[in-house]
Amino acid sequence: MKKWFVFCLVVVMMLLAACNKEEGAASQHGSVNDGESVNGHGAIDHGVDDKKVGFNVTGDSIEEAANVPAEEKDRILEVFNVYIDAFNDKDIDRYIETLSERTESFNKEQEQVDLEDYFSQYDIQREVTDVTIVKYEEEEAQVFAKLATSMKQLSTGLETNPTGRQVTVLTKEDGEWKIASVHYIGDDISK
Repeated sequence: MKKWFVFCLVVVMMLLAACNKEEGAASQHGSVNDGESVNGHGAIDHGVDDKKVGFNVTGDSIEEAANVPAEEKDRILEVFNVYIDAFNDKDIDRYIETLSERTESFNKEQEQVDLEDYFSQYDIQREVTDVTIVKYEEEEAQVFAKLATSMKQLSTGLETNPTGRQVTVLTKEDGEWKIASVHYIGDDISK
């Protein structure tokens, strides 16, 4: 019960902090911090198809895209791993380097400010499992992963450990894979 209260408290604090942003922050929908899709398709859509991003919320079986060339698979997963490792290392510059210039999901400058603020308030680590490329095209790839996050608020010591599923969309820019958007849904904690 205490963990549930702590989790709810952290969620409320994060919502209040988000509500306290400037009016211009409305353009930040779909950033790597808010987990919101900007393409009109929510992360709760079932299955990954040709027109949208999503994943099966209830199933445990994730199918790897069959058409991924081995070299591209290595390059895509390398960028995804750098993105996760840079976040865990609190290496904001390296994290920002993984992000796409051509995205409407986030603004790199604002993302940097948000991460600096976030890391000053929380000790946070993400652990990923079941990392799978679920969709591949020559210029776009979607990487599914299960995330387990451990979060501790530095000022209060409150801890929470949310889990969820994420699809990270990567696009090619000048031959390099970059993170274009992130779609996340938390697991049902009432199970």
